Amino acid sequence: MDTKIEDRFSRCRLLFGEDFAKIEAAKVIIFGVGGVGSFCLDALYRTGVKDITIVDSDVYEVTNQNRQIGSENIGDSKVKVLSRIYNGVKPIEMLVTPKWIDEFNFDEFDVVIDAIDDVPCKVTLANKVANKLISSMGGAKRVDPTKIKVADIWKTNIDPFARKIRYELKKSGFKGKYLVVYSTEEPLTKGLGSFVGVTASFGLTLSSLVIKRILEK
Repeated sequence: MDTKIEDRFSRCRLLFGEDFAKIEAAKVIIFGVGGVGSFCLDALYRTGVKDITIVDSDVYEVTNQNRQIGSENIGDSKVKVLSRIYNGVKPIEMLVTPKWIDEFNFDEFDVVIDAIDDVPCKVTLANKVANKLISSMGGAKRVDPTKIKVADIWKTNIDPFARKIRYELKKSGFKGKYLVVYSTEEPLTKGLGSFVGVTASFGLTLSSLVIKRILEK
């Protein structure tokens, strides 16, 4: 009689077959674990990536509760809370600056995920690790996840945040390219309005790109 062994990754093994070993062996670092990054983390963790490092300096605020995993823990460190929820994830509680990025050693990582809002840091990441980078553009101020797109940073359109990044990349002398997740939906407000249906979809789209990148190796 046939028997089958089931565990938390049984369905992933059925989907990826022998390539699942690549996923388990991959090393990923996520910069920013808010409304986008926390859902990217969740998807990668549930898909079998065992070596994930998360970098963020923020603590949870009550306004995070509409879109961020772990945000019930108001006042607590985001990376510390998420490293408890996702056993084995490595937290770095650090205010990321361009100088810190310049001095950080990325050699051990297969993929670098940029889910932060700071423009100088995004530009510095692109200049340092474009060959490993997958980046999120503007996920806030929108309500339609079907308008989410993936493209080379130079081929984005409509998204004002992506336009700002392109401008700063040109100023910095950046000549490379890397994939970004962005939206072709016009921002609906000038404030900090956000909808988890879009920000989470940004994070899940990032996770899909990460898995594809890992499998291509």
